[in-house]
Amino acid sequence: MPPLACTLIARPTNEWKSVAAEGTTASRADRLRQVLTNEKTGGIILLIAAMLAILWANSPWRETYFALSETVVGPAALHLDLSLATWASDGLLAIFFFVVGVELKHEVVAGSLRHPREAAVPVFAAVGGMVVPAVLFAVLVVGLGEPAAIGGWAIPTATDIAFAVAVLAVFGRGLPKALRIFLLTLAVVDDLLAILVIAIFYTDNIDLLALAAALAAVAAFAVLVRMRTMRWWLLAPVAIVAWVFMHASGVHATIAGVLLGFCVPALAMHGEDNARTHAFEQVVRPISAGIALPVFAFFAAGVDLVDNSGGSIWVQPVFIATVVGLVAGKLIGVLATTALVTRFTPLRLPDAIGLRDLLPIGFLTGIGFTVSLLITELSYTDEAHRSAAKIGILVASALAGILGALSLRWDAHRARTADMNLDNQPDTNTELMD
Repeated sequence: MPPLACTLIARPTNEWKSVAAEGTTASRADRLRQVLTNEKTGGIILLIAAMLAILWANSPWRETYFALSETVVGPAALHLDLSLATWASDGLLAIFFFVVGVELKHEVVAGSLRHPREAAVPVFAAVGGMVVPAVLFAVLVVGLGEPAAIGGWAIPTATDIAFAVAVLAVFGRGLPKALRIFLLTLAVVDDLLAILVIAIFYTDNIDLLALAAALAAVAAFAVLVRMRTMRWWLLAPVAIVAWVFMHASGVHATIAGVLLGFCVPALAMHGEDNARTHAFEQVVRPISAGIALPVFAFFAAGVDLVDNSGGSIWVQPVFIATVVGLVAGKLIGVLATTALVTRFTPLRLPDAIGLRDLLPIGFLTGIGFTVSLLITELSYTDEAHRSAAKIGILVASALAGILGALSLRWDAHRARTADMNLDNQPDTNTELMD
């Protein structure tokens, strides 16, 4: 009998129970992680959280919902006595933006953005998909007689990665896998531009000393995360310090999450099998998808439709501009920019993707939700404009999601040619989504 077998047999019964329990716990944790990182599941959890908020905010107990949102917690000495809603948008959402930063770092160094020629078309599409909605929003609010609301011009520029990819995963069966990479690249660039917009246009007064301290903490994190042995008990406190000082500086605290995520190495080092971006994503993404995003959605999506049921909310310029910007602006921006770029430059769409495939992608980018809700909070201080924008985001995101799903199934049932991207070369990357 092999020595290993003898050792296993010799284990006491209670030790076997302990080993079995550890194995069961580990397998349960792995299954939970897989569930939370699944794109379909993430979208469903986010939707449930938003629906729960809307139902509670419009129920006979709606006052308790708004009282809960406004409950203040945190140390006043550090100026962190914030409402739960603010903790969700400034604190928990920083975890989501950390994951975005990690994704950006991976894509720039080792992913779809490392070859400028391949990434160029979705990057241009992302830019067009932000400029056109912003212009439409500004033109509509001014044209409809409410120029004071122009401060929310960035609300329809954002795309919610979690929801958009979830709809594609559910309804994109039979379409090229390259379409998912295109959407991810577009959405990641969209998020990066949205982050820059928040940092530049939605920051009022900056405390340079606090900002310097935040950047110093980010630099310390960058050093620690590159060491041969990563010490989580050091990384976590340094990341928290960076967030605290970023919040104190006046720059939106979620920017700290992006900067920290971008510090994580995207190439394997110190003899490791995988890049550390992969390790961090495995650890943090379940927290982001299972806790941070749903809690933010719960506090951000709760709009009181009862008090706004008189009809005025539905004809407010902000509501109309938000819906038109997200649904029509995103679609026009993505399609028109891509058509112009591929027609008048040598750039072409990725292999196996045709211009018609971008019709559903254009609709999916109109699912604004997470970042759009955040920009709404930063854009308006009065409840009337906030409610109009939030209802507009919810309506537009639902409409864009439905139109995206329908157009995905329409596209999947149409015959495909051997050269969808019209580069005069037969398509080779034709693997389809399950």
